[in-house]
Amino acid sequence: MTAAGGLVSAMRDATKLSVGEIWLSPSAADAVVVETTRGLVLVDPATEERLFRLRVLVPGFTWDVPGFSWEIGSTDDLGRLVNAVAAWREEVPLDELAARFEFLELDEFGRALEKGEPTSAQWADLLSSEFHQRQQGLLRRLHADPVLRHMFPVISHGAVRLRVDLLHAASRQVLVHELDGERYEVRAGVPGADWVEVRADDLITHLRAALTEQ
Repeated sequence: MTAAGGLVSAMRDATKLSVGEIWLSPSAADAVVVETTRGLVLVDPATEERLFRLRVLVPGFTWDVPGFSWEIGSTDDLGRLVNAVAAWREEVPLDELAARFEFLELDEFGRALEKGEPTSAQWADLLSSEFHQRQQGLLRRLHADPVLRHMFPVISHGAVRLRVDLLHAASRQVLVHELDGERYEVRAGVPGADWVEVRADDLITHLRAALTEQ
């Protein structure tokens, strides 16, 4: 990696990626981002040991806005890591990936993504999560709507974030924060946008409108 001039250069040489397809992460020191149709792949070298951690990242509207990511494995072998990233980018089926690269940890969400069902899998995970008990009432209210249940949900700083398109950072999105069960704060997923107070009876209509505006 040192001889190649850094991690970006080493991975670019090995995978024949162009400058626009691989770059240093703006939000993590020394991490490298690779663009794929299965989300952004983040290669994060550990500082305390020779280890490369691999994550799939769906960023927020900007790099300063929390997004969604999940770990898919780690290895100390840069060559195998590069080959795994290239195979992921080429959309090699997950079962084949798991057989070829034993260090990969391809969980249920990754398989749901491959099947085109990540949104339903994410809803099921959040609705059954004990960690997010405080948001359960709001999650159930949103999921009950036949339109909103097709938006990808993430818990972000205590608020529920709904995104139209999981794999596009600039996709239309909103944040919903429950105040007291009868009042909610809603913010369009644009940096600097103001929170707007919305009554419970108007919440679904308000969110539908915000997510379908062009």
